Amino acid sequence: MFDLEMIREVYSRFPERVQAARKLLNKPLTLTEKVLYTHLWEEDKGSVFERGKDYVDFAPDRVAMQDATAQMALLQFMQAGRPSVAVPSTVHCDHLILAKDGAEKDLSSSKALNKEVFDFLSSVSDKYGIGFWKPGAGIIHQVVLENYAFPGGLMIGTDSHTVNAGGLGMVAIGVGGADACDVMAGLPWELKFPKIIGVKLTGKLNGWTSAKDVILKVAGILTVKGGTGCIVEYFGEGANSLSCTGKGTICNMGAEIGATTSVFGYDDKMAQYLRGTGRDEVADLADGIAEHLTGDAEVYSRPEEYFDQLIEINLSELEPHVNGPFTPDLAWPISKFADAVKSNNWPDKLEVGLIGSCTNSSYEDITRAASVAKQAADKGIIAKSEFTITPGSEQVRYTVERDGYLEIFENMGGVVLANACGPCIGQWARHSDDPNRKNSIITSFNRNFAKRNDGNPNTHAFVASPEIVTALAIAGTLSFNPLKDELIGNDGKPVKLNEPLGIEMPVKGFAVEDAGYQAPAKDGSSIRIIVDENSQRLQLLAPFDAWDGNDLTGLKLLIKAKGKCTTDHISMAGPWLKFRGHLDNISNNMLIGAINYFNDRADWVKNQLTGEYGAVPATQRQYKAKGIGSIVVGDENYGEGSSREHAAMEPRFLGVRIILTKSFARIHETNLKKQGMLALTFANKADYDLIQENDTFNLTGLKTFTPGKPLILEILHEDGSHHSIETNHTYNSQQIEWFKAGGALNIIRKQAGQG
Repeated sequence: MFDLEMIREVYSRFPERVQAARKLLNKPLTLTEKVLYTHLWEEDKGSVFERGKDYVDFAPDRVAMQDATAQMALLQFMQAGRPSVAVPSTVHCDHLILAKDGAEKDLSSSKALNKEVFDFLSSVSDKYGIGFWKPGAGIIHQVVLENYAFPGGLMIGTDSHTVNAGGLGMVAIGVGGADACDVMAGLPWELKFPKIIGVKLTGKLNGWTSAKDVILKVAGILTVKGGTGCIVEYFGEGANSLSCTGKGTICNMGAEIGATTSVFGYDDKMAQYLRGTGRDEVADLADGIAEHLTGDAEVYSRPEEYFDQLIEINLSELEPHVNGPFTPDLAWPISKFADAVKSNNWPDKLEVGLIGSCTNSSYEDITRAASVAKQAADKGIIAKSEFTITPGSEQVRYTVERDGYLEIFENMGGVVLANACGPCIGQWARHSDDPNRKNSIITSFNRNFAKRNDGNPNTHAFVASPEIVTALAIAGTLSFNPLKDELIGNDGKPVKLNEPLGIEMPVKGFAVEDAGYQAPAKDGSSIRIIVDENSQRLQLLAPFDAWDGNDLTGLKLLIKAKGKCTTDHISMAGPWLKFRGHLDNISNNMLIGAINYFNDRADWVKNQLTGEYGAVPATQRQYKAKGIGSIVVGDENYGEGSSREHAAMEPRFLGVRIILTKSFARIHETNLKKQGMLALTFANKADYDLIQENDTFNLTGLKTFTPGKPLILEILHEDGSHHSIETNHTYNSQQIEWFKAGGALNIIRKQAGQG
C-alpha cells in the first residue's frame, strides 16, 4: 500500500474544497473542475479561472517518470539544490528493454546493456527519496494504475500516456522533465486551465466491441489535435458499465487526440479494481466521499450547458474499429476496413500482430484475446502472422501465466515479450528480410506514426483492440472480418470465430512473487551520484545561457518541416533511447525524421554557409560553431505525440533560437518554453508559404516582450526582397522570465543559491 496517508489528507479536505469551488463558480461542477479546483496552489485559491485562457498554478499529489525521460528529469533535479523530493515520486524502468528473442533473454541482455543507466536511476532514486521499479516490473502506466492512481487525485508524469490513470478517476497529465523537476522541488505546476469536452456514453458494449473501440471512434471524430487544450470527461450509463482497465485504455489513447488528459468519475468498477489490487483502504476512503469524486448530477443531466463540446456514443451500436495507417485518427469501422485496404492499395498480407503495451495489457485484455486464440488452437489453426504478447506488469504476467493464458498464446505460435514498452516505442529488433519493404502490421498499441515501431517508413501500422489484432493475426490478412468471415481448420472445414469472452478481474485474485519495487533509502544524504565524464550514456547538464537582452538577428533557416512533425520526427526513439541521458549525443538525432519542404527528403537540408546539403544536426552544429542562430519552421500541431523534452532540449542545446509553426501540440510548446526557447506561431498561417530555402531572419520586439503582444519577424529573401510578418505567442509573465533567464531551471537554481 503506497501513499495512504497522502490520500487520506487529500480526501479529508476534498468535500470542503469542492463546496467552496461550487460556491465560487456558482454552478454545478464537472469532475474535471472538482479535481482542479481542489488542487490549486495556495495563492490561486479563491479565484475563478477562464477555460482555455488563464494560466493556473496547481499542487499535484505525485510524480511518475519512466526510465527514458527520468534521466533528463533527474539530471535537472540534481541541479535544483533540494535534498529530497517534495511529493511522492517514482521511476519505472520500461523503455530501455529491446524486444528481440522473448522475455527472459531480452530482459537479461537489457540489464547488461543498460547497467550504467539503471544504476544511475537507482542511486538517484535512493538519494532523493524516489520509489524505483526495476527492469521487468512493468510498464509505468499499468504499474501506476495497479499501485498509485486514486480517484480525485492529480498527478503529472514524464510520459504522454500518464493520462492512463484517468481510468481510475485521476486527473493525470503528461509533462516534460522540467515540469516534473519543479513539482519534485516543491514548486507549483503551471497549466493553462483546460476547456472540457464531455463524452456521453450510452448503452453497453457487446460482442467483438471493446473499450478500445470507444477511443478509436473518438479519435476519428476529434482528430489528432481536436483535444488540444482540453480535458475529456466521460460519463453516462455506458461509462459506468466499462471495466476500470477499459476506462484506462480509453484515457490512455486520449493522448492521440492531443487532450491534456481524460477522466471518468468514480464508480463501482473502480472500487472493485482498487479492492482487487489490494487497496481496500483507498476504496473505503473513496466510498466515503463518492458524491464528490464524479461530476454533479445536474451537469450530466444537462451536459450541453456545462461542457465546451459534447460527443455522444451509443456503445450498443458501436462497431469494432481499426485505425491507420500512419496516424491514429484515421478511423475505420471493421465493416468498411477491408474495402479501405483494397481501395488504398495497402498491403493486405499481415506480417505481425502485436498485443499488449501500456494501452491494452490488463487481465481483461489478455483473457479476451486468449479466448480468440484458444478457438484457433482447438481447431489446429496456427497464426499465419507473427504474434507477440506484451504483459503490462509483472503482476499481470504472473497472474495470466498462473491461469494458463500465456500457454494458449504459445500454442498458437505467439511469443511472450518482456513486461516493457518494446515494439510500441520502437524498441523492437524486428525479424525482416528487408527493413525497407512495404508491409502491414497491426497492434493494440496507441501510436502508429511512420517508422514508430520498426524504423521502416513503409510499414503500414494499424491500431485495434487485442481481440481484433489476435483474430487478424490468425487469419494473416487485413481484410479478414472476424464478425462475418470464416477460417479453414486443419480438417478443411470452415471455422467461424465466436465472440471473445473476457474476465475483468482474476477469479483467484492477482498474484506475484516479486513485483520489482525498490524502496528508497530512509536517509539519502550520504549517497554520492557519480557520472563518468567519459560516459557515452550519461552527461551532467550545464545551464543554458540567459538571454543577452538583444533582438535576434541574422538567423538562418535550418529546416522548413512539411506536414506531420511529431516528437518522433524531432527526436527519434528506438536505438536513440540509449542516449536519453546524454544531451550532446542524443542531439545527433535532432529533426532527422522531419521532411524538408524544399526537397521532400528527411535529414537533408541546405547549409547556408557552404551551399551544400547535409544532415540536420551536422548543419546546425556548423551554425553553432560560427555563433549563428537559426530558426525551425513547422506545420500544424508541431510536436504532437510523446512528452519527450529532448525534442525541445536538443534544438536549445545546438543553438536554434526560434521554433515557428502554424500550431503546437500542448506538451511540446510547454517544453520549449521551459528550456528558454521561443515558441511562436504565424499570426497568418498563409505566411508559412513565404518562407524560402535561403532566407535570413530578424526577430524584433523582445525588449518589450509582454503577454499577448505579437513579435515581428523580418524575412530577408535571397533576391533582396523581404517581408515583415506578425508572430503570436502564448507566453505569460512567468514564462517570459523563463526565456530571459535561459530556462526555468536557471530560476530554480538561483533560488537555491546555485546560480
